[in-house]
Amino acid sequence: MLLEGIFPAVTTPFYPDGRLYLKKIEHNVDRYSRTPVAGLVVLGSTGEAVMLGDDESRTVLRVVREASAAEKVLLAGVARESLSETLRLAEFAADQQYDAVLVRTPHYYGPQMRKREMLTYYRALADRSPLPVVLYSISKFTHYELPADIVAALAQHPNIIGLKDSGGSVERIAEIVAATRSATRRELVVTQTFTAFTNRMLLGNTPPEHFVSAEELGGAAAVAVAPPLPKVKVMRKKEVGFQVLSGSAHTLLDSLEAGASGGVLALAACAPQACQEIYTAWKENDPKLAREKQQRVNAASTVVVQKMGIPGIKHACDLNGYYGGRPRIPLLPLDAEHQAEVAMAMADLPN
Repeated sequence: MLLEGIFPAVTTPFYPDGRLYLKKIEHNVDRYSRTPVAGLVVLGSTGEAVMLGDDESRTVLRVVREASAAEKVLLAGVARESLSETLRLAEFAADQQYDAVLVRTPHYYGPQMRKREMLTYYRALADRSPLPVVLYSISKFTHYELPADIVAALAQHPNIIGLKDSGGSVERIAEIVAATRSATRRELVVTQTFTAFTNRMLLGNTPPEHFVSAEELGGAAAVAVAPPLPKVKVMRKKEVGFQVLSGSAHTLLDSLEAGASGGVLALAACAPQACQEIYTAWKENDPKLAREKQQRVNAASTVVVQKMGIPGIKHACDLNGYYGGRPRIPLLPLDAEHQAEVAMAMADLPN
C-alpha cells in the first residue's frame, strides 16, 4: 500500500455520557473525504483507542469505513498488548476492507520488551496479518521507543511496509530512512495520478456522494445506497521501499526533506487543509512556500497538540467544523482559559 501524503489521526466522538457518537463519526469522515488528504488513521492515540472496548473498536472501524470515500487510504489502529488480540482486530479490519493496520508497540511489560521480544511480536503478527503492517512508535505515551536497528530488521519482512514515528526528532527520521534503505522494494498498483489504489476502489465501495448520513436523515439510521461497480482503469505502477511517516506536525517539512513519505498528524484532525498545504508545496518543489506553510501551523501544533493533547485537539475540531466534543474520563474538556488559547492558535488555519 502506498503511504504518501497527509493522514489525519482522527478523533473518536462521544456523547457527554461517554457513549460513541456514531452520527458525528459519519459527519467528520464525510468532511475529511472531501479534502485532499491521502487517507485516515482510525483508532490511533488521537482516537483514544486505549479508552475503547473491543466491541466499540469494531463499531468505530465499521462506521468509518462505511462513511469514507473509496479513494482514501484507511489505516486501522489495532494494537493490543498480546499478539492474539492484535490479530483478532487485524482480521476484523481486513473484513472491513481497510488497507493496512497501524500497530503500536506493546509496552505494559516494559522491562521485558527487549529486542528478541519485539522482533518476535512484529514478525509473528506480520506472518499472519491479512493486511500490511505499519509499525507505530510513540514513546511519550508508551515510554518505549522502537530502536532504529529493530525497525531496520523488521523492514525486511515482506508484510511490514512502514513506520509511523511520533518522537518528533527529524534526526531519528533521517536515521530510520537510512537504516531501511536496503529493504526490499515493492511494485504497487497506483492510479493514473500516482496516488494510492485502495481495496475499496477495486471492490466498488460507496463513494461519498452516495452515502446518506444519519444527520441528513434527521436522526434516523444512516444508509448507504450501493452504486454500480465503478469501471476502474489502472494505468500505473510504482516501486516503493519501506515508508516512514512523521507523527509531528511541527517537524513535518523537515521530516519530508529527511526522507519521510508523509505524515500521520493529530493536528490534521482539526486542520487537514493547513497540513496538506505543507505537503503539496513540498511535493511541488516550492521550498519557500512550504516553509511559510510550515511556520503557519507551528503555533497550533505546539499549543493544541503538544500542550493540550486530546482535549485541545477535540476543542480545535469544534472550532473548525469537525465535531470534537468531550474526551473520555479521566481526560477532561478544556476550561475557558485554555479554550481561548486554542482559539487564538487556530484562528488562521483553514480546515
